[in-house]
Formats: sequence, C-alpha cells, structure tokens
Amino acid sequence: MTLLGHSDEEYPPAPGTPPGAAPPAARAHLLNGRTAQSYRGTVTEGVDRVARRISGVTQPATGASVPDVTAEFADLDLDQPLHDPARALDELERVYLRDAVYFHHPRYLAHLNCPIVIPALLGEAVLSAVNSSLDTWDQSAGATLIERQLIDWTARRLGLGPAADGVFTSGGTQSNLQALLLARDEACAAVRRRSTGQARTSGILPRLRVLTSECAHFSVAKSAALLGLGYEAVLPVPSDADKRMNPAALAGELDRCRREGLVPMAVVATAGTTDFGSIDPLNEIADLCERSGAWLHVDAAYGCGLLVSRRRHLLAGIERADSVTVDFHKSFFQPVSSSAVLVRDRATLRHATYHADYLNPESDAEDRVPNQVDKSIQTTRRFDALKLWLTLRVMGAEAIGELFDAVVDRAAEAWAQIEADPRFEVVTRPQLSTLVFRYLPRAEATPEMCDRVNRRARQALFDSGAAVVAATTVEGRQYLKFTLLNPETSANDITEVLDLVAEHGALAELAELSRSGVS
Repeated sequence: MTLLGHSDEEYPPAPGTPPGAAPPAARAHLLNGRTAQSYRGTVTEGVDRVARRISGVTQPATGASVPDVTAEFADLDLDQPLHDPARALDELERVYLRDAVYFHHPRYLAHLNCPIVIPALLGEAVLSAVNSSLDTWDQSAGATLIERQLIDWTARRLGLGPAADGVFTSGGTQSNLQALLLARDEACAAVRRRSTGQARTSGILPRLRVLTSECAHFSVAKSAALLGLGYEAVLPVPSDADKRMNPAALAGELDRCRREGLVPMAVVATAGTTDFGSIDPLNEIADLCERSGAWLHVDAAYGCGLLVSRRRHLLAGIERADSVTVDFHKSFFQPVSSSAVLVRDRATLRHATYHADYLNPESDAEDRVPNQVDKSIQTTRRFDALKLWLTLRVMGAEAIGELFDAVVDRAAEAWAQIEADPRFEVVTRPQLSTLVFRYLPRAEATPEMCDRVNRRARQALFDSGAAVVAATTVEGRQYLKFTLLNPETSANDITEVLDLVAEHGALAELAELSRSGVS
C-alpha cells in the first residue's frame, strides 16, 4: 500500500517497538524528519489548489442554498477514510471550496472579515507545523518572547504606559470577557476595602453594573452573564445622532447607580462599533470613570487599525483606559484568529492567574520563568502572534496603515454616493468603514413593507452570488450594511453593488405590491 507517496516498507517498526504499536501506514502521517518530504508535497498540493481556486473566483459567493450544500454531505462516512490526500482534496473542493464565501473578493461587503496579507499566511503555515503551545516557556521558548514583544509594541501604540501588559486571545469576545473579569474582581476588592464588615463576593455581585453604549457589541452583555452578573447587570447608555455614547447620559446613569447603592464596576467604551464604526468620546468617558472609580475598558476590536493609520487622532483618550481589546484579524489584515487584551497595570492580570503544580508552579514565578498561562484564561493556546510578527517584519506598520486608510477613504466616498442617491437612505456618516443604509420603496410603502423589501433584496443578492452585504436593524427597522475592509474594492464596485441592491429591491417591491393588489 502506498500512502502520502511512501510505502509501508519505508516505515519498518523501529527497534524495540512493542507489539500492537501503530502500524507503519499510520506512522506515515506523523510529521517528523522521515516524513518532511511528504509533508512538503502534500501541503504544496493543497496550497496549489487554493491558489487556483482564488485565482478563478469571479464573485464572492456561488449562491448555493442550504439544502444544496447540505446534500453534498449526505453520503459521506467519516468512518471510511479515503487513504489519499488528493482524493480528500477533491472531496473538499466539492463540500467546501466550491461554495465557500470568499472575503478577498472586492464585492464581499458584509461582515468584519478582511482579506489577509501573505506574510501572515506564511506565519500560519509555520505556526501550524511547529505547533507550539503558548501556555508555558517549556512548550514555546522564543515564541513566548515574540508574543511579549508584540504586546509591548501594541501597548506603546496605545500609550498605556510602562506598567502595561497583555496577552493574545482567540478574538474580541474573549478579550472583552477577560477585561470584564479583571474589572469585576477589582470592583469586588474595592468594595471589600470600603466595607466595615466582611463583604462576601456573593453579596457584592448582585450590586455590580456594567455601563456601555446601546450600540456596543453583544459580547459585553454575554460576558456579564458568563461572569455571574446576569444580562440585567448591563445598563445600555443612549447614543447621539452619530451613534456615539452620550457622555451626559452616562453621567446620569453613574449618578443613578450611586443613589441606588449599585457599584459601576466598568464602563465599556467602543472604538469602532460593529454596525456604524462609531467611536465613543473616549476622553469625556475617561473623565467620568475617574470621578466614579469605574474601570474603563475600550473595545477597539474594529478600530485598532487606527493605531497604524494617519487617523490615529480618532483614538485620543484610549491611553487612559484600564484595558483595551484589539482584533488584528479585523483591521490588520490577519487570518482568524489574532486578537489581544491589554491592561494599563500588569498587576491586574493576577485575577486570571492560577498556579498548577504540573504546569506553572509558583516556583516558576519566583524564578521569573515567563509562562504566558499566568495571564491568560486559556491554557493550550496557538502561536497566533507569529502571523502579526511576520507581517510587521515583512511589510511594516506603515503599510498596514495604508491599507486600513484606503478602506476608510472608500467608505467616505461611498457615504457621499449613497447620501446623494434618492433610491437609498443612509443612517449616519461613518468614522471608519461601515455604512448602514436601506433601499427606499415608493412613498406609500408602509414601514413593514420597506422592511420586507430590504430583507428580500439582500437575500436575492446573496442568492445571485454577485455580491454579499450584511443586514441589521435600526430602531426596530430593517437596514442593509456595507462593511468595507478590502482595499481592492473600487468606487465602481460600490456603484455596481448599489445598482444590484436597487434592482433586487425594485423586484421585491413589485412582488409586495402585486401581493397587496396595488398597481
């Protein structure tokens, strides 16, 4: 039998191999010195296929339906291996690559998914093959120092000061969760210091509150629930016309908490809301947090691209945060996942520390062994920092900033275009690269009909595969959304996608009118 280009005879049992050990054919799949050539050939074939697929993509999606794609899996049996990488790749073409949604296409305008830079893909290949785990030094060595260097670099870009620290995470949701965990434990400690008796955690938690904009990411509320506070502990603060947190409203909520004996454990400001790309007034919010003693967390998962942009001034005040979320896989053009949470005072990371004798005993800390698990809520953790490291070493921060500025520029142009087009209504001028708008049916259309028309237009556009746009609601009404993260998206792409939206919207409108009997 031949497997991965090698026969069983090439893999005789090693001396002293016990009876019942894995047969040679199984060992041929393990990456080691003897299989390095096979690894090179197999991965090269996979890369070649992906490169051919990407080269041939003419639209971001095929429009294949859920039943169509599901049907491809009907006869697959995972207990019957194909015994051949080429056959497995053939199968993968059919069940995944053919109908995948391709974010690199300039008419993919839906979610916060960016096209990715080649140096980061090089990093992905290296980190996957070596497979370091970033929990302890004895599993990672230099990888730990690379991650720490990148955390220091990001902290300097943020302006957090010499005591700053942080750790890479799986994404913005985990970063927000860890930040609020630290804020929770800091708030509980502060309550205990002020208490005349022995305040128990169980008695403190029901009093804790998290204040955040009504436009904040849902992970804030989800984190509060996971931390034992409940969804009701999150107090939404009204936003202004530009979808930025209203500082006066925040001040009022903080005063109300004080009057009612509640503890504002954290205020979460957003630097780049998911729907609107809006950036909360960070300095004004920081002033209020200092007066109230609340932890300030800035969710800059989307807006962190400004750190290397000519628009860095839009993040003024972020240096006053107690913690910050950054998602390099949104606006640094990195593959998923590549995110981090940073803190102004590294001592606060102790709330995520647990010393396990088998992994990171306290003696390691005393000996200054740099174990990243001491500051992470994950244990086993990929070396995702390598992707950003190679990107900075090959391209440099300025080049990343140029790419991010390009999409923000394009969004500004698109806003002007939609604002001047009577077929559409746009909600607010973007600070970053998202646009929320909707197609406007004829004047006599009811709000419910307008909702249905926009919903059907978006679905019809996706079904065609010609473009992909997102959807959201504003004050309970249905809207569409462009998320521009591809520097290759041109003004002509925007024009043609808007024409397609209007075309599908008009057809949906005709269907609605026909159904209601209106001519």
